[in-house]
Amino acid sequence: MVSFAQRMINARVRYLEKPLIACVTHQPSLRWVSGIYARFAYKTQSDMQFTRTRLGHGGLSVPAVWCDQGTPHRNGVILYLHGGAYTVGGAASHKQLAARLAGVCGLRAVLPEYRLAPEYPFPAGLDDAFTAYHALLAKGYEGGHIVLAGDSAGAGLAYALLLRILGGDLPKPRCVIAISPWADMQFTSPTFQDNKRAEMMLPHSWLKRARRMYLAGDDPASPFVSPINGDFTGAPPSLILIGGEEVLLGDAHKMAARLEQDGVEVALIVQPDVPHIWPMHFGQSAESDRAIDDIARFTRSQFNTPSA
Repeated sequence: MVSFAQRMINARVRYLEKPLIACVTHQPSLRWVSGIYARFAYKTQSDMQFTRTRLGHGGLSVPAVWCDQGTPHRNGVILYLHGGAYTVGGAASHKQLAARLAGVCGLRAVLPEYRLAPEYPFPAGLDDAFTAYHALLAKGYEGGHIVLAGDSAGAGLAYALLLRILGGDLPKPRCVIAISPWADMQFTSPTFQDNKRAEMMLPHSWLKRARRMYLAGDDPASPFVSPINGDFTGAPPSLILIGGEEVLLGDAHKMAARLEQDGVEVALIVQPDVPHIWPMHFGQSAESDRAIDDIARFTRSQFNTPSA
């Protein structure tokens, strides 16, 4: 049974966030509004620390924020790729979640502020994520010290980055965490239509508009924008979390099936009665805190393997 606190969050998301996302069509304005909203909606804990930096490699660099909570007790880092349909989002809206994941996993976290559409369409965001990964390797992190993580479009971007890593014969990350992944820009999953009314946060109009801005004429079937079409043979384990009423529920199932087909270990958690990327509301509902615990348990299990 859904908690009372989660019901209050669900109402706020459905009747405030969703209409706001639908009506603000000017992306710079929506970025500003979402950053202001995040200050009130998402929890910053007293021991969280945020430090601006740049992640550079090969003459390229991307601005980023180190998002820490407490003192890490493992030599590892979460490379967190924020959501926002490739058009909004950044440290202002996602730094608290990145820091919380760092704290519960005993790692550091870094959040690249990759370039956004429509000013910078595909593959700018993927190029920036690839630069950030290279930069972490150059800083001395081994592939097995790096956790790829992201939410929504950022989760799709994490899998696109993983494809580029696998194709480039680079050291593989330890594991992947995908929260409410947008992994199919072709919108082929039945839930994209079937869950349209039940979806609490994402308006159809916004996803379609964001896809158009991000692709700028590129093929929506490309595995680098629709990773459900990729080949993940040899990839590290994944944890995928998705809300049971999301329009992206089918994306999560298809992504898990794709990984399983390629022989990759994957765990899929479907949580009913929660909105898109509900772990962002940690400290406010039992459902959100349970998701954070699931992520921590999965990540710690990966670092406790003999090869860690």
